[in-house]
Amino acid sequence: MSIAQVAPLALPVPPRHYGGTERVVYDLTEALVARGHDVTLFASGDSQTSARLVRAVPRSLWSETALHDSVASLLRMHGELFYSSFDFDLIHTHTDYFALPFAALSLAPVLTTLHGRLDLPDVPEVLRLYPEADLISISHAQQAQAPGASWAGTVHHGVSLERWRFEPAGGDGLAFVGRFSPEKAPHLAIDVAVAAGVPITIAGRIEPRERAYFEREVAPRLEHPLVRYLGEVDDRQKQALLGASRALLFPIDWPEPFGLVMIEAMACGTPVIARARGAVREIVVDGETGIIAETFDELVAAVKDVQRLERAACRRRVERHFSVAAMADRYEELYWRRLADSPHVPFKAPPALRPRLRARAE
Repeated sequence: MSIAQVAPLALPVPPRHYGGTERVVYDLTEALVARGHDVTLFASGDSQTSARLVRAVPRSLWSETALHDSVASLLRMHGELFYSSFDFDLIHTHTDYFALPFAALSLAPVLTTLHGRLDLPDVPEVLRLYPEADLISISHAQQAQAPGASWAGTVHHGVSLERWRFEPAGGDGLAFVGRFSPEKAPHLAIDVAVAAGVPITIAGRIEPRERAYFEREVAPRLEHPLVRYLGEVDDRQKQALLGASRALLFPIDWPEPFGLVMIEAMACGTPVIARARGAVREIVVDGETGIIAETFDELVAAVKDVQRLERAACRRRVERHFSVAAMADRYEELYWRRLADSPHVPFKAPPALRPRLRARAE
């Protein structure tokens, strides 16, 4: 099958540090190439892939220091892609609802995975404007935020079982890994660890718009002797942190669409202590691969109770349900179903019809 994978342009594929969507796009693309599909990845020019790479912009937009209109860059990428839609049997976009106006005019079937929260003003209404769209959610909880949208299915994220190694011994300390924002609640994670008398290491990205929150709520708490701050980490550093931890603290206060770090931790054998928001109950089996708690006292008690859980059970759940292979299997199923139901005639365009794409691709 000839497939176009379309990534956001803010970060490279795969991301160097923060970037869940870009990591998922990378792993899916590599899996599809390994399965023999002819894959073209539309992404920033500093991306790395085994697929054919079409460089929509020279470098990822967040790495650029010059002024850049991100909307213009995305519009150009989608315009060039859909002008060449006859090159593909299927197009799979990961740019949320940006591709929807183009999809109705496409000569190839289009599937769109939505990676963000959908309970924001106007978003469900935008999705309902395109009843012919084929939308994929990353959790049932996310899908429930827009019940009137045109859903083709749900595909949970997967992680590389080779990249995330099982660490049977674990460690005594706790970990928090995520964006430093009020809804991720790193301040609460620190307070829980301190109240439990257990060391905690926190790592993550500070967005400019969330700097004030970090300085007000997080920075003062870093002075406590039980707290270690790493800043933003890459996969190698994250593996070392998660694998050597007693548990991942995930005390979110928002409807998390998925929460990739939860399955990264579980792949290392590290259970998750979380509040029941968004997709948490789809990922964590309470009392088996983590503890779901609500109040502050319950979260503190969970820090002690979590030691009774079997680390191997966490790894097994990821192997069975959240591996890259499981994710690719589900996407392939949806691809073939979409082609079978499509009014389009799927075909591979001969090379003579691909000069514009190939001129800009590796």
